[in-house]
Amino acid sequence: MNRNPIIPFLLIIFLGVGLVFLLSSYGANTSDEGEKDAATEQEGGEDTASSGDFDAEGYAKQNCASCHGQDFSGAMGPALQGTSMAEEDFHDIVRNGKNAMPAHSEDQISDDDMKVLYQYFTE
Repeated sequence: MNRNPIIPFLLIIFLGVGLVFLLSSYGANTSDEGEKDAATEQEGGEDTASSGDFDAEGYAKQNCASCHGQDFSGAMGPALQGTSMAEEDFHDIVRNGKNAMPAHSEDQISDDDMKVLYQYFTE
């Protein structure tokens, strides 16, 4: 019988590539869980937004800038920098959303952190 040596070679290559993808996807999932566990431990065991050293500028750049502009002077959403909006209105819109503005739960930003964020925009 005449055996083709290329078939075992290809089989080994495909199994090796498949194993690499399997292990990398497993590693990606476990590292995400580890980061979440570490964040939960730092927050005292609760899975909510922290109110310790809240970085209002960082939060705003990550969550608000895409709609309200990089300098928060307005874009798709209204201007936030130098806003004259009452704090209660700001809190209500962030918590419940309005038009295209999505609602942000207590798990995403605590009430205390929202006060700091409001002060950042009114400075």
